[in-house]
Amino acid sequence: MNIAIACLSLIAGLGVLLLSMNLMTQNIETLAGNKLKKMFNKLGKSKLAGVGIGTATTAIIQSSGAVTVMVIGFVNASLMSLTQATTIIFGANIGTTVTAQIVALGMLGTSSISMNVIFGTLAGIGAFIMLFTKNETVKKVGGLIAGFGMLFVGLSLMSDSMTVFTESEKLINFLATLQNPILLVIIGCLVTALIQSSSTMTSIIITMLYGGLITIDQGVYMALGSNIGTCIVALIACIGTTTNAKRAAFIHFFFNVVGVVIFMFIGLFMRLGGTSFGKILEIMFPGVPTTQLAMMHTIFNVITVILILPFTNLLVKMTEKLIKEKPKDKNGPKLTYLEEHILQSPPIAVEQVKKEILDMASDSIENFNLALDSVLSRNVDAKKTFAKREDFINFRNKEIIKFVVELTSLEISESDRTYLGTVHHTVTDIERIGDYSENIFEYAEKLSENEYSFSDEASSELTELKTKINELYNLTMSMYVDSDAARIDKAKVLEDETDEITKKMSNNHIRRMSEKKCTVEAGALYLSLASDAERIGDHLLNIAESVEKFSKKTKTIYRIPKQDDDDKDIVIKKTL
Repeated sequence: MNIAIACLSLIAGLGVLLLSMNLMTQNIETLAGNKLKKMFNKLGKSKLAGVGIGTATTAIIQSSGAVTVMVIGFVNASLMSLTQATTIIFGANIGTTVTAQIVALGMLGTSSISMNVIFGTLAGIGAFIMLFTKNETVKKVGGLIAGFGMLFVGLSLMSDSMTVFTESEKLINFLATLQNPILLVIIGCLVTALIQSSSTMTSIIITMLYGGLITIDQGVYMALGSNIGTCIVALIACIGTTTNAKRAAFIHFFFNVVGVVIFMFIGLFMRLGGTSFGKILEIMFPGVPTTQLAMMHTIFNVITVILILPFTNLLVKMTEKLIKEKPKDKNGPKLTYLEEHILQSPPIAVEQVKKEILDMASDSIENFNLALDSVLSRNVDAKKTFAKREDFINFRNKEIIKFVVELTSLEISESDRTYLGTVHHTVTDIERIGDYSENIFEYAEKLSENEYSFSDEASSELTELKTKINELYNLTMSMYVDSDAARIDKAKVLEDETDEITKKMSNNHIRRMSEKKCTVEAGALYLSLASDAERIGDHLLNIAESVEKFSKKTKTIYRIPKQDDDDKDIVIKKTL
């Protein structure tokens, strides 16, 4: 094999390696998404628990970036504090070193043809499973198997090319001149920023070390640089995202920079003492340079976590002062939970869609209550508040649908796809509730302008109607949160009762008009109001019925964890 072919082999190996990591990350995240979210939900105040969960999660899905996106989603949803998220990010740094350990173990067997055949066959089996099975879960498992096999195929290609490079005296002499630790850190940082993966960079360093192109000390400093390089990518990526995303990226950057600086000083003192990282690692893990480097990568992150973890609260406070919350509504309306960057983690994006819909529904019922209160009081001072909320409901309707269209084009589970298929109808129903509430507020304006009034009996009926609509709303949202279609019959009963109330309102008001207790003008508004309220009940029942469609695929779509004993139902308590 000549140099040109070796270069092509290196590029091919790197491509297969990147593809394998992406394949494993996507499929594991989809398979384990709901379980990972439950793990995050159970996180208490223990910092060690946060580190443990971050380590385990990243080790499973092989992507610290995906884990960071997940925790940012929870922080934005107020389900997790930034301090808790920080401990998980610390753990993610440890978890990401598992890739290096796998690569180091794989290098032990790359000289064996049988190992290459085994992993190549594994990749083939996974590919066949992906292509020829219809079950979505089995397909994901096939993708995971294919990715795992491809990981070692890529390493084998890279390893073979490194063997050829060792025959180039000029290359060996050039690499031998790269002894300055700071220069090596910069190289590791820049290359990692270029390929956008510290795990891939570490794999490249290990294969170079295995091929004899670099020494263990050179590899250590390049690996240290890769930790900073991956943070630079994250810092660039968080431009234009939420404040919490920026804070998380800064914390990740600070963590790695502090760790690298500490280890650079340790390396300096070692050299002054006549030793080096390489010599120490040879004593600790004799005979296997690739394992030495992988262990060094793990040691770096573990020690940095131990040193920084006690100062987590201080770090979070410092970050919150440096990166302050943006003023709201500065550049127009924005969705509360949906950001473009969370599309990187589809399972979290689905959860955020649900929360955005729940907030939208809450706004619609608040406007209904405000409109009916304005009718009863003939006071329309809250017109601006009502109009602003109605505009936001309309904005959310369009933006949620646009977001869901993007989300459904990604790799998501069958249950999530079924749920997202109901979203368009649900947000349309909510938007229509807002429109009918707007009609009711207009009736309040006409009552106020013309000094019309309703009888005490009519006002009492309106109060009864308001109570029944809120009861139906609360039940519907509770069903939606719990994915509980079992209560659909109760929802139908409440909707029927709403119809009965509006029918009674119409009959009674016609009687009152005939008895001259109410004017014809006020009566026309009253009858229109009853009709609009009946339609609101219909749309609430539509939402309840949509739960039947997606609940067959999943038991629980989203449950808001209690923060304390008072928060029994966070979703609906603000409307009562």
